Amino acid sequence: MSNLDVRFSSFNASLNRSNQGDLIQDLSTTDNSQAQAVAEIIQRGSPDVLLINEFDFDENGEAAKLFQDNYLSVSQNGATSIDFPYVYLAPSNTGIPSGFDLDNNGQVGGGNDAFGFGFFPGQFGMVLFSKHPIDTENIRTFQNFLWKDMPDALLPVDPVTGESWYSEEELAVFRLSSKSHWDIPITINGETVHVLASHPTPPVFDGAEDRNGTRNHDEIRFWSDYITPGAGDYIYDDEGNFGGLLASDRFVIMGDQNADPFDGDSTDNAILQILDNPLVNTSVTPSSEGGVDATNRQGLNNLTHGGNPAFDTADFGEENFGGPGNLRVDYVLPSENLPITDATVFWPKSDDPAFELVGDFPFPSSDHRLVYVDVEVEPTVVDSNSKVVTGINFLGEVSFNTGLQFENTEVGGISGLAYDPANGVYYGMSDDRSQNAPARFYTIDIDLSDGSLDQGDVGFTGVTTLRNAS
Repeated sequence: MSNLDVRFSSFNASLNRSNQGDLIQDLSTTDNSQAQAVAEIIQRGSPDVLLINEFDFDENGEAAKLFQDNYLSVSQNGATSIDFPYVYLAPSNTGIPSGFDLDNNGQVGGGNDAFGFGFFPGQFGMVLFSKHPIDTENIRTFQNFLWKDMPDALLPVDPVTGESWYSEEELAVFRLSSKSHWDIPITINGETVHVLASHPTPPVFDGAEDRNGTRNHDEIRFWSDYITPGAGDYIYDDEGNFGGLLASDRFVIMGDQNADPFDGDSTDNAILQILDNPLVNTSVTPSSEGGVDATNRQGLNNLTHGGNPAFDTADFGEENFGGPGNLRVDYVLPSENLPITDATVFWPKSDDPAFELVGDFPFPSSDHRLVYVDVEVEPTVVDSNSKVVTGINFLGEVSFNTGLQFENTEVGGISGLAYDPANGVYYGMSDDRSQNAPARFYTIDIDLSDGSLDQGDVGFTGVTTLRNAS
C-alpha cells in the first residue's frame, strides 16, 4: 500500500447564532451569504478532514446536514463542490447552566455562569467533516473532565482575598473544557490518525483573577499531556476510561486554540505547551501573503507584534473593536510521525479576487481564516518474521521467601523476565537499584515440560553484575 497525502483543515467559521435554532433556519435555504462564503472557502481549500469551530450544536445534526446539502455540495462561484460522507458532532459545554455564580457578580445565570460561555446549550459548538471513515466505536470525549482533577491546575485565585476564585462546591462540578475535547480516530488507508479537536475559551473577558486565561492555558495543556506517554495518566474520558495516547500513535491537534505563541493575551504563552512538545511536528508553519498584507494595511499594534504576520490566522483589528491586532490562534498540528508536505492559511491579499471571501471588518465569512496542513500517511511496516500473540494461558505461580540468597546476593524482586531460546534459559532483572548489591540480572531455569508452573519448577543458575561494586 502506497503513502497517501491527506489534507487536515481547521476553520472557525463563525457559524454561530444568537438564538437556538437560528442556524438551522439560516442553512435551510441556499442563499445565506455568510454560509455561501464559508462554503466557498472550504471548497477552495479542499480539505479531506475538516473541523469547524463555532458551529451551533443541535442534537439531530440537522444544521450540519443542511450545510452539506445546501452549501458544500453546491458549487459556489465555480468552485468544485465538496462532499463529506462522514460527520461527527457532540454536545458542547457552552450554554449549559452550572447553577453557580461563576463570575462572582452576585447573580446566578447568563452566559458567564454556564460551564462554557454561551446563551443556549451548544452555542459556539464544533463539527467534524471527513472524507475518510470515522471509527465511531473508539471516539473518546472529555466534556465532563473536571478542571480540579488536572494535577497542578492553574486554578484562578481572587487577587483581593488570596483565596480560590471558585468555591469547593463549584470546583466539584467545574468542567475544564469550555466546549469539549474530542479524540476522533479516522481510518485512512487502513491506518488510524487521531483527530484531537477542541476550542479553548478566549483568555480575556475576565478580571485580574485571569480565570479565562488560566482555563485557556489548561485546556491547551490537556492535549500536551494527552499525547505524552505517562503525562496523561490522570485523564479520564466521559466513559470513565483513563489515560492518553501511545507513543506510536498518529494524531493531528486541530482547532481555534485562542492563543498566539508571541502576541495577544494568553497566559504564559500557553500554546507553547504544544508547539514545544517534541511529539508534535512543527517543521512547517501554515502561512499566507494575506496576513502580511493585512498587517501592512491595518498598521497600529500589528506593527509591534513579535510573531510573523504570515502565520496569522485571525483578523482581530483594534481599530474596529479594540482587538489586540491579528494573531495566530488556529492550528493544525500533526504528530512527529506524520511528515508535512504542505501548509497554508487561506488569506488572500487585498488585490486578489478571492479576498472578497475574507474581506475586512465587517467580515463576509469569519474573522478567522481556514488553515490546512497536508500530511503523508505512511502504511505501517510489519516485519514478516514477527509473530503475533493471539492468546495467553495462566500456567501457575511460584513464590520465594523474602531475603532469599543466591551466590551472596539477595534475590529480591524480579522484573523484566526475558527468554533466551538459544540456551533455553530465562533472564530476570533484579529490582535492587544497587542498594544491597551491584545492579544485576539472574539466569533462571524454568521447567514447563508438564504444561504447568509449580513450586520447584524455578531455579536460579547464575548471576551477572552490570557494574563494579566500587
